[in-house]
Amino acid sequence: MSQFKLATDFSPAGDQPNAIAALSKGLKQGLSDQVLLGVTGSGKTFTMANIIRDLNRPALIMAHNKTLAAQLYAEFKEFFPENAVEYFVSYYDYYQPEAYIAKTDTFIEKDSAINEQIDRMRHSATRALLERRDVVVISSVSCIYGLGSPELYLQMTFEVKSGERTPMRQIANQLVELQYKRNDNNFVRGTFRIKGDVLDIFPSHYEDVAWRLSFFGDDIEEVYEFDSLTGKKIRNLDKITIFANTHHITPRPTLLQALDLIKAELQDQIKYFEHSKKLLELQRIEQRTKFDIEMILETGTCKGIENYSRYLSGRKTGEPPPTLFEYLPKDALLFLDESHVTVPQIGAMYNGDRARKTTLVEHGFRLPSALDNRPLKFEEWDKMRPQTVYVSATPAKFELERANGKVVEQIIRPTGLIDPEVIIKTCTNQVDDIISESREVIAKGFRVLITTLTKKMSEDLSEYMQEIGMKVTYLHSDIETIERIEILRSLREGTTDILIGINLLREGLDIPECGLVGILDGDKAGFLRSETSLIQTIGRAARNSESKVILYADVMTEAIKKAISETDRRRKIQTAHNEKHGIRPTTIIKAISSAIKDEKKIKKAEEAAKAQKENKIIPLPELRKKMVTAAADLDFEKAAQYRDMIKEREKVELFA
Repeated sequence: MSQFKLATDFSPAGDQPNAIAALSKGLKQGLSDQVLLGVTGSGKTFTMANIIRDLNRPALIMAHNKTLAAQLYAEFKEFFPENAVEYFVSYYDYYQPEAYIAKTDTFIEKDSAINEQIDRMRHSATRALLERRDVVVISSVSCIYGLGSPELYLQMTFEVKSGERTPMRQIANQLVELQYKRNDNNFVRGTFRIKGDVLDIFPSHYEDVAWRLSFFGDDIEEVYEFDSLTGKKIRNLDKITIFANTHHITPRPTLLQALDLIKAELQDQIKYFEHSKKLLELQRIEQRTKFDIEMILETGTCKGIENYSRYLSGRKTGEPPPTLFEYLPKDALLFLDESHVTVPQIGAMYNGDRARKTTLVEHGFRLPSALDNRPLKFEEWDKMRPQTVYVSATPAKFELERANGKVVEQIIRPTGLIDPEVIIKTCTNQVDDIISESREVIAKGFRVLITTLTKKMSEDLSEYMQEIGMKVTYLHSDIETIERIEILRSLREGTTDILIGINLLREGLDIPECGLVGILDGDKAGFLRSETSLIQTIGRAARNSESKVILYADVMTEAIKKAISETDRRRKIQTAHNEKHGIRPTTIIKAISSAIKDEKKIKKAEEAAKAQKENKIIPLPELRKKMVTAAADLDFEKAAQYRDMIKEREKVELFA
């Protein structure tokens, strides 16, 4: 059995040993729900890693956005370098879903741009789950969306062994069935090429490694891995297992059976529109569906084939679609990071998707079966999820009720850091006061985080502070993901001293250099100033021994009282522990890095992006052409240089 090997120089400390032991015991006893109440900086990720190692069971870790998922992915890759740590998030760089606005009679065609890197990582994740036991998958809520049946996905795989007798044409035909495309000139992921008695395959789960099959007649003489760009041989293989190039793969007999069912549903829908005297809708559905049927019949797929997933997967009306959860082993573990946000997000996915698709069906753009191409309902997810540990500094009512009192606290930090002191000040002249406080903190070499209630206020305050000579920027949802990463890096490096934002300055923001958190308009009741939000925001200052929090309020709301009360409780527990063991609080020292592990590559990519804006660098599409041309000219050294430049830039976009 594969074993998880935790690579670390640290041993569990603080509350970590008790948390690991208690949660592991509960999982071994078969408890379906437990809560890890872990404060900021207490090492919750390290605790999860130890539990996975101790129980030696596959695990799925869900986060509520790509940025946090990327941070977790980087951390677990470091914890388990010898094991399969995978990343599974939405593979769209850009996604405009198919929609119809009845009021203005506007149909919006589906438009998307797939990130090839993330698509590869999704294939790598499902393959690892089907082939290995030592797997940790880091995922966003993308894992509750329809993926394609694991049974069909496995059914369509085939093996090729060195020394066996199999005609090259037979393997090529099987590759075509798996949605691989023959391309003898542009050899990229998901393609194959034939040159004489050599068949090259670029598998869907590899980034820059391909397979070569060398034939003598119909006999496979040799199978080996090679660098897809330089052609350099890496290692010999006894056999290879080839998985489909798409998760929505269907055997030909099943596909033909599905087409018969689609045609039958089309006739039913035509009769419905005729009876309802909806002739325009009738024409739409007939024209669109017949076109899709022809495409599927000829090519095995069509644009929007996921809308027929019910028939392709053999599911009944209303049944949950196949998702990543069906790829998980029965004894897998589920960790919900920042569960107080992740759980509500899971529940919100279905309703929005249903409303959009219902409109499409009513107006003849899709068959009713398209409604079954959807994310899981909350009840379905709740029923099929494995043993679960909810991880949060502020677990919500749902988690606490499900855990039925099985709450494990991880309050004592190994570093001895104490939750910051919360200073209450009046809202009168709050801007002038936070500027004054910020200057004092910056003079000590620390950074400042300021939270506002609106985007407009964050922008205006940022502009005002820049005018008076302060190095400040703002951060809110309108800013692209990659730019957010750059902003946080510049803050940690000291290029920027102050970061102003709204609710983004909460879960997952890890800045040890932060010496002050300022909460403006703290008494304005609502989501942004709820007990949970305030505790999370206060926690951003919990990684620095000299940090403090200033909360501006004229009224002591219930949320403020509860947040301060909980903070004081945690301060007392940590202080008592420090005094008992003679621990002196130590600011966390953490290397400046982003969600992407290789910081040097990120730096180069950022410089390349900057130079591109100044027209000092070759555009990415042209760079790819130069790489292919260099490889075709057998100038592999130059082609490899182009390849590395492309990869460095694409890495920056990987977690967008």
